[in-house]
Amino acid sequence: MANLKFLFSFIILFLLIRTSLGGKQSTADVNVIRVGVVLDLNSTVGEMAESYISMAVSDFYAVNANYQTRLTLFTRDSKDDVVGAACAAQDLMKNEKVHAIIGPQRSAQVKFVANLGEKAQVPILSFSATSPFLSPNHNPFFIQTTQDDSGQVKAITALVHAYGWQEIIPIYEDTNYGNGLILYLKDAFQEIDVRFPYRSLIHPSSKDSDILKELKKLKAMQSRIFLVHMTTSLGSKLFVLVKNLGMMREGYAWIITQGLSSLLDPIDSKIMDSMQGVLGIRPYLPISKNVEDFERRWTKSFTSSRKANLFGFRAYDTIWALAMAVEKANIKQNSSFLKQNVSESKVDLAAIGVSEMGPKLLNTIRSTEFKGLGGYFRLVKGQLEASAFEIFNVRGKTEMIIGYWNPKTEQLSREAHDNNTTKIDAHSISKEILQQPIWPGDTTNQPKKLRIGVPSSFGFNEFLKIEWHPDHNDKPKISGFSIDLFLAVLDILPFPLPHEFVPYVNQNRQSAGTYDELLYQIKLKKFDAVIGDTTIVANRSSYVDFTLPYSESGVSMVVSMKDNEKKNMWIFLKPLSWDLWLAIGAVSIFIGLVTWVLEHRVNTKFRGPPDQQIGTIFLFSFATLTSSHWEKVVNNWSRFMLIIWAFMVLILTQSYTASLTSMLTVQQLKPEFVEVTVINRNGYFVGYHEDSFVRELLIKQLNINESKLKPYRTPEEYHEALSKGSHDGGVAAIFDEIPYIRLFLSKYGSRYAMVGPIYKTDGFGFAFPLKSPLVSYISRAILNVTQDKDKMTTIMRKYFASQTTCVDGSSAEISSYSPSLGVYSFGGLFIIVGVASMCSLLIYVAKFLHFHWPASNIIPIEGSFWLRFIELVKHFDQKDLCSCPFRRNESKLNPTISSSEGFGASPSIESIDDEEKHSRTSSEGADNVAIDENEEVFSPRHGDTSIDVASLL
Repeated sequence: MANLKFLFSFIILFLLIRTSLGGKQSTADVNVIRVGVVLDLNSTVGEMAESYISMAVSDFYAVNANYQTRLTLFTRDSKDDVVGAACAAQDLMKNEKVHAIIGPQRSAQVKFVANLGEKAQVPILSFSATSPFLSPNHNPFFIQTTQDDSGQVKAITALVHAYGWQEIIPIYEDTNYGNGLILYLKDAFQEIDVRFPYRSLIHPSSKDSDILKELKKLKAMQSRIFLVHMTTSLGSKLFVLVKNLGMMREGYAWIITQGLSSLLDPIDSKIMDSMQGVLGIRPYLPISKNVEDFERRWTKSFTSSRKANLFGFRAYDTIWALAMAVEKANIKQNSSFLKQNVSESKVDLAAIGVSEMGPKLLNTIRSTEFKGLGGYFRLVKGQLEASAFEIFNVRGKTEMIIGYWNPKTEQLSREAHDNNTTKIDAHSISKEILQQPIWPGDTTNQPKKLRIGVPSSFGFNEFLKIEWHPDHNDKPKISGFSIDLFLAVLDILPFPLPHEFVPYVNQNRQSAGTYDELLYQIKLKKFDAVIGDTTIVANRSSYVDFTLPYSESGVSMVVSMKDNEKKNMWIFLKPLSWDLWLAIGAVSIFIGLVTWVLEHRVNTKFRGPPDQQIGTIFLFSFATLTSSHWEKVVNNWSRFMLIIWAFMVLILTQSYTASLTSMLTVQQLKPEFVEVTVINRNGYFVGYHEDSFVRELLIKQLNINESKLKPYRTPEEYHEALSKGSHDGGVAAIFDEIPYIRLFLSKYGSRYAMVGPIYKTDGFGFAFPLKSPLVSYISRAILNVTQDKDKMTTIMRKYFASQTTCVDGSSAEISSYSPSLGVYSFGGLFIIVGVASMCSLLIYVAKFLHFHWPASNIIPIEGSFWLRFIELVKHFDQKDLCSCPFRRNESKLNPTISSSEGFGASPSIESIDDEEKHSRTSSEGADNVAIDENEEVFSPRHGDTSIDVASLL
């Protein structure tokens, strides 16, 4: 029995020993892989990373106890120095024969250590160096087990665009780490029209006094939106000074990048208090059971109240990735790890060997994938695959998550895994997608509000009106056409634009200056913009940028209308202009002269003594205008010409009658004057809109004496001044911009008119600082609003509906005033009459010369041309006895000749010869004379064959 108990105890002890030995691998069977770690052990990140790395090794082999490899870590302190990091890495590679190095922390340190790793073919894995300049593409043996800073650029850009900020001042440390991100941000911001008005560089070694000096400079600037990109040590110091300087109050906004936001938990509570209201961006870390379990164990193991953070998880996952790769690559402990370079150089850097297993281990690490504490671990071209970013708001001692940015959709969302690819209107992002943040100053009012200057205009309230209420002393009610139009523009902007209107007034609530002085406040950074009835002119564009105009452009003149035509004793001359009266008189005389030429040889009414003939010409000329002449014409060419002239006289008479009737029966208004030169010539006083640029235009461009200028502000003052006139204490004209003039004429249009030339301006516009990116957005929005007929009609009716019904034709523009009919109106008729008269005259003269030129040959050859001309004139002055009127006359005076012919008596030879001779010399007019044997030439009572012009008229 005792033997059985002993045997049983022996069996149990054997099984226990075997079980114990079976649970562990023999130390001799494990391949120990030497791995170097380079950290800044005195820094927050370095201290924390060391503990994370230690736990990662323990956790990995607790889970993978059957692995044939074990990582042995050799830690070195870089002492926060580039040279120290390089020396540590060199020592690890040369003396410790490490297969890989984790670290160092900072980008500047990694840059040099990565070159050493490439030389020795030892993989360098960094979990905290995020500079975009450290791309694995440039160094194949460098692996970034974290995202570089360029990965957060799109998330930052989306956040800035969501809140509609157009200017941001970056504050970053003057290192490779700081400079790397800013270059990427600049390019990204240009795509959304966001600019850097100033860049603030702070060196990591800067003293508090140096930082304060820089912050005071930033405080004096107009911008209130800041982006901070720096490490924890410098960022912590910065925000304490920011709060002490009063830059953590309402109106400011602060954004921090992942380099600082990933380490908020380890930051001291005093520093957290100075960062209230800050927005931060950092990679999204999905919360899982493993993460919660790790945080619980880490807190217990290290007795720390700090929460786990991004860089700790990255360091943890880096150890796991390296341990997996070492096992997968089957690295042997006894394998020849390093072989010396052929070079015999005695320099330490040149004496570093080359790892035989380095390339294999590198490729294995690059292909390793697993689900780690920091999310899914996958390397893309030697760099950790991009993940989502979370946007948080510092509130108290916690960070409240207000939204996410998804790299797949490149959009902001409230859910981390929102894969909706539908494009969202950027205008609604901040209001509907992101949760409401608490801004610095413990307010929900979004910074930055644009301080918009508003001119204090008490004249034309339809455009802009400021009302001060006793209950709200500091916040007046501001309204008007310009304000409503601006608000309509804001409604269609692709982003929100917080703003506040600030009247440009003094302590007495009176205007603090002219429009030019108001606009100059933008350059002085007192205002961010000026909204109102501000005119776009060249000299102002030197210190502000204007949007596209939203109103009519130009400056013109308003004068009084007068109505005294009915009291004018010479009003009967007004229907026709002086040049037309003179033209009618000249043509009438010409018609009379041509008629005399055509009728002189065949019509006794156009013959007689010279004085009688001259009287006949003038009497006939003007008698045709009144249809009261008694002379009758017998020449067909005269009849043709007078018919056309009678038609023209008819038109002139009817036009004259209509115009004169209008003048006598309808109220006739005309401007006092229409030319600007009349002002200087007569020394008139001139009015203008007070505080506007029109005053300079009158003095410099129109050369009006400054002593003759009087400022006015309201339409009522305009009316009173124009009513008095220049000689009774008023003015003769008012110069102002066309929108004001139209508003004035809508009230008093029947008494005044806009006359003279229009002096070009570009109309009303909104003003912003030079090179402001808002100008392009506002200008495009103005086009959309002004081209929207329904929207513009609604705004116009709100302020101008009561006046538009008063506008009539008398208030229209008058560039020149000419109520009389002119020559040009009847130019065509004058041409027709002139052509008809000249044709009749030329044909008659041609026939006359044809018949009578041979008769002048009786003059000796040696006779002069003048003698021949005199002979022709004598022939012209003779009666044309062969013409029908004179032949009939002769037959009535000599009836015996007719009787003898009737009885067959033959005429004498002499009479036949005389008749043939006279026929040869005078028959040129016979064809043009009417024949009527029943009428008598000399007596109108017997019915002459000539035409009565009066009957035509």
